Amino acid sequence: MKIVLNKITPAPLAGVISSSGVYEKSLEIPESAFVHLSAASGKGKTTLLHILYGTRSDYRGEVEFDKNSIKLFSINKWAELRRNHFSIVFQELKLFPTLSGLENILIKSHLTRTTDLNTILRMAEKLKISEILEKKCEKISLGEQQRIAIIRALAQPFDWILLDEPFSNLDPENIKNASSLILQECKKRNAGLIITALKEDEYFSYNLKLIM
Repeated sequence: MKIVLNKITPAPLAGVISSSGVYEKSLEIPESAFVHLSAASGKGKTTLLHILYGTRSDYRGEVEFDKNSIKLFSINKWAELRRNHFSIVFQELKLFPTLSGLENILIKSHLTRTTDLNTILRMAEKLKISEILEKKCEKISLGEQQRIAIIRALAQPFDWILLDEPFSNLDPENIKNASSLILQECKKRNAGLIITALKEDEYFSYNLKLIM
């Protein structure tokens, strides 16, 4: 799925954007591309991911998926896109705190029945969180919650995975493990990736690096 951004400007940033590699520009993101978006806080990185995920519509300009304007998509169309084509790791994670890590993952995987329990357990082992899967998310660390959220995002079909500062609470070894797993799953699906960060990094081999 190709993504085209045509001079979009989020409403909160209207009139205050001095320069941006994304906003108020015409930009084409090819299918399966790996894209890095970097900027200081408050420059609209999270906003852009929420626009692409359909949870924000307060912007000017046009966003197209395969030449179709997303402003015309129905609620049912967005539900189908999020179930089968777009996955996301939210910056605020959005886990259910009173459910266990495994229950949080299974809620997502049960929607499509494409990722079985054994696969989820192998992912958890790779990210070194097997022993905390049965703990409630409110009882585990932010780094552990972040790894739960990553597995949850990988436990569904997707053409694009949107990652909003997904490694902010992870040490270098855990970042290496998590990025390796994400890369493996993207290759399996021939999927693209859009990641936000405060500064440039080399977690993946990027096709596009943009400063917002």
